[in-house]
Amino acid sequence: MRILVVEDERTLAGFIEQALLAEGYAVTLAHDGPGAEIEALTGDYALVLLDVMLPGRSGLDVLDAIRARKPELPVIVLTARGAIEQKVEGLDRGANDYVTKPFSFEELLARVRAHLRAPGQREASVLEVGDVRLDLRTRRVERDGHEVRLTAREFELLAYLARHPDQVLSREQILNAVWGFDFDPGTKVLEVYIGYLRRKLGEGEGEGEGDGGGPIETVRNVGYRLRVPRA
Repeated sequence: MRILVVEDERTLAGFIEQALLAEGYAVTLAHDGPGAEIEALTGDYALVLLDVMLPGRSGLDVLDAIRARKPELPVIVLTARGAIEQKVEGLDRGANDYVTKPFSFEELLARVRAHLRAPGQREASVLEVGDVRLDLRTRRVERDGHEVRLTAREFELLAYLARHPDQVLSREQILNAVWGFDFDPGTKVLEVYIGYLRRKLGEGEGEGEGDGGGPIETVRNVGYRLRVPRA
């Protein structure tokens, strides 16, 4: 599926592009209103991520043009924190959804998946990797049948790993997805939260290649993965 990302902040646009590419989407970038309108109306896109504040023409004017020509094309608008009027106006003018900056890429990807689902199709509400089970609706986590109580951020981190079972995810990918594009890449918060998860999942503190046989594996100098047990 091809997604049009309209964002004049090129660094942010690049982060969004990488997050979407990692999920298997094809991505086209536009950085101003006139170019975005031409792309949206002439290209074959499954969804548009549309910033409201754009040079040349506002995102809401671009949204009007999309709705006039392609009323069924899903559009998610990106708005600044606290811009309530922009959110309301965007929804009134035909946006399907909105995401407030700064945002976590896990939230953004979840909204993209929701709007790209075929009518009547539902995303699996339960993720199971080995003996780890996550219910995305109730946010309940179990390991080997025993409940594991997690904070909201711990759950988001584990859910992101579980959506990519056995895939090595870099620190940058995880930080962008779970904490957001503007998070300091030099921080040690990821390592801290991996430690929290390991303790709560009963792994202990191991950081070696095997990590004591627990489900979360450290891949040195790369990142982490949630292991799928071998038969």
